[in-house]
Amino acid sequence: MSRFERIRDRLRRAYESGRTSVRSRRVASEGEHEEGGVASPTSPGPVAPPTATVVGAEAPAPSPGSTTSRDDAEVPHGLRIAAAWSWRLIVIGLVAWALLRIVSSVRIVIIPLAIALLLSALLAPSVGWLLRARFPRSLATAVVLVGGLAAVVGTLTLVVNEFIKGVPELSEKSSQGVRQIQNWLKTGPLHVSDSQLDRYIDEGQKWVNENTDRFTSAATTATATLAEVLTGALLVLFATFFFLRDGNRIWRFLVRLLPVAARWRVDDAGRAAWATLVAYVRATVLVAFIDAVGIGIFLVIFDIPFALPLSALVFLGAFIPIVGAALSGGVAVLIALVDSGPVTALIILGAVIGVQQLEGHVLQPLIMGRAVAIHPLAVIIGIAAGVVLAGITGALVAVPLIAVLNTAVRRLAAHTVPETPPDAVVVASQAP
Repeated sequence: MSRFERIRDRLRRAYESGRTSVRSRRVASEGEHEEGGVASPTSPGPVAPPTATVVGAEAPAPSPGSTTSRDDAEVPHGLRIAAAWSWRLIVIGLVAWALLRIVSSVRIVIIPLAIALLLSALLAPSVGWLLRARFPRSLATAVVLVGGLAAVVGTLTLVVNEFIKGVPELSEKSSQGVRQIQNWLKTGPLHVSDSQLDRYIDEGQKWVNENTDRFTSAATTATATLAEVLTGALLVLFATFFFLRDGNRIWRFLVRLLPVAARWRVDDAGRAAWATLVAYVRATVLVAFIDAVGIGIFLVIFDIPFALPLSALVFLGAFIPIVGAALSGGVAVLIALVDSGPVTALIILGAVIGVQQLEGHVLQPLIMGRAVAIHPLAVIIGIAAGVVLAGITGALVAVPLIAVLNTAVRRLAAHTVPETPPDAVVVASQAP
């Protein structure tokens, strides 16, 4: 017998002897369990009742839907669910608070970029027309941007000239209106005496004198803010130019930063949100123009001063839905009251209300459509939050931001697979 065969026989005998010893120990242990009355797999023994407590037995592992300790078991299920929701909401609130602090610290950059996006959405169709007319992209962007600036500067020049021309007449009529109000307070149902009027006037002058320092500090703050406004205006111009010229390249760069599996869905949602923003801005401009023309016609018919500046104010106010139109219309009614009396002011008020009703029930549903429809409660809450966070600019940006987020979230939640781009290359792996 060779050496290899002898080694193999030794290994086989050792394996068989090991199996025999294991079997003998298993039989001996089963016999001990049977003598002690302990249940075993081969001899189950008596079963304890459900309420019995087994001394020395390990606690069963908790099921996935059960609590992990007796303290949790004593807490009602609804309270545990509420606590779980609460700490998650607290985490979300802290993250949102941190984001707001970051945005607030760099608002001098964020706000101009937001305004530049709105202007880009407004001017993008014009750039597209010039590109289809074989204009170079940089030239088309420059032509549209310069044309828009010229239109804004021309309109502001007309408004300022009209305002300067009408200030003396309005000042004289304001004095007459104040005297009429004083006479009405004396002879009207209030029967205010001269001494009471003098006391009220003295209190008003005293309040102005006491708050002179506050007005001075506000003027100083306004002077400091003017530098920020000029800086923001330059940033708006540069950002608008590059958004119009290189918007697609910038968006593709941002999408490439995401994981590959999420790129197509994010790209689809982003382009849908941009389409919503373009539709919203164009519809808002059209609605604002119709509001300004409608109210301006009544101002011209009744020979109200500052008809052009008031129309421009109505146009700008229409960009802040609900609130802006009401405030700008209120200014027009107030000037009509001072200039032409309460009857004309009531007529102008009726015209303002009629135009706003036409806007809310006909123009916005017809022009904007369902794509950018937002509930009025969401509009009011968004405007209030925008005013608190960023003043007038926040109120201007809040509603389009809500419209964009509404479209993007709906698109992402729809779980739709975007269409494959025509220039996409699909690589398939071969089966091994």
